[in-house]
Amino acid sequence: MRPPDGGLAPDLELAFLDMSGTVFHDDGIMERAFERTVTGLGVDPGSERYGRMLHHLRGTLGRSRSEVLEQLFATEPVRARQAVRDFGRHLDELLATEGVHPVEGAEQAVTELREAGLRVCLATGYDRHSLNTLLERLGWTGLADLSLCPSDAGRGRPWPDMVLTAVLALDLGDVRRVMVVGDTAADVQAGLRAGSAAVVGVRTGAHDAASLRAAGAHVVVDSVRDLPGLVRGPVPRWG
Repeated sequence: MRPPDGGLAPDLELAFLDMSGTVFHDDGIMERAFERTVTGLGVDPGSERYGRMLHHLRGTLGRSRSEVLEQLFATEPVRARQAVRDFGRHLDELLATEGVHPVEGAEQAVTELREAGLRVCLATGYDRHSLNTLLERLGWTGLADLSLCPSDAGRGRPWPDMVLTAVLALDLGDVRRVMVVGDTAADVQAGLRAGSAAVVGVRTGAHDAASLRAAGAHVVVDSVRDLPGLVRGPVPRWG
């Protein structure tokens, strides 16, 4: 469904925002946690296998990290479970020592969206513990109305589960009144599959504008900072 010319879908009620690459920059800690995880399980970082794994990781950005690790060790279920545990541990260590930093203006954008009458959900492909740690490190506990990770919903992106879970959790009546925002094709696909009438790509993260448009984004903006302006006023024709 396309929004009417001159604005986003009418009567938006919720902004569903991806986190990594959309509202904060991870400065490479996800890939470093991944490297520590797979090398700890005996994969040589200089090997062809490691190269294939890293390529798959980068090609599935926006998806559940646990799901991706399970795919990479699909024929080794014991190691797959270990990889998920180890990744969480390494990520926590890196968050504690290095942290992440917000996209410029992200916190203000969330505040302005809420002031405009929208509720806000922050969503990630990490697990709940890592999500809570991120919110604490950023000082964003309580910034949004809701936060979600794949285990809260059943499946991560590109499936629509987290978007639909947000609609149910916030007692909204129509998923078409949700604006879904993210920096990856998986974010865009999740919004489209959920039935959102306003799927927005941002250029601060993993995928460029062409990739986001190819995935089906209704509009692509430079940054999360542009979202309040989209809600308040006219936007270019979508297409």
